[in-house]
Amino acid sequence: MKKLTIALMAFTISLGMTSCKEEKKEDMQDEEMMEHSDHDGDHDHEDMDETQLMIGKELTVTLSAKSGSSANGVIEFMQTEEGVVMEADLSGLEPGPHAIHIHQNGDCSAEDGSSAGGHWDPTSEAHGKWGDEMHHSGDIGNLEADEEGNATLTFSTDKWCISCDDDMKNIVGKGVIVHAKADDFTSQPSGAAGARVACGVIE
Repeated sequence: MKKLTIALMAFTISLGMTSCKEEKKEDMQDEEMMEHSDHDGDHDHEDMDETQLMIGKELTVTLSAKSGSSANGVIEFMQTEEGVVMEADLSGLEPGPHAIHIHQNGDCSAEDGSSAGGHWDPTSEAHGKWGDEMHHSGDIGNLEADEEGNATLTFSTDKWCISCDDDMKNIVGKGVIVHAKADDFTSQPSGAAGARVACGVIE
């Protein structure tokens, strides 16, 4: 009887130790899963933060007269979830259509605006109309000035961003040029739009 009691006690202790080991193993597995989940959450949070940091960014560009014109104005750029929205408000223009483009250099120091360089074209495409198969990233198009020389234009695209890490999309550091004539969307490399009558820097 005494031997049986001792054997039962030994079996009970052994069973308890095995149960503790299994519980400890399960606890460690749960902790590892939670830790892995937390790390994944951290990555998701970082990605979300990078995206969220861009949304709502706004830039105001002041356009000054060039080439002896009286053109001037303000352009607002705003980053949204869908891309960048541009709102232009100009005055002092000759009535009629005027080309407006983003140029590769944020430099308006030259009296004729030539310091802004050519059209911004990070994808090395031919000049054309926005939406066509081939066009520069800076080929915004034309705006129409009324009889008083005032013009407005709203434009949006997901091919631009404000201060992002993608050099193919980031518009900061570029220039905005308004021309004396309309863009014909055909002539290379700038649409035969004539003199540069206003210039502003995106910064």
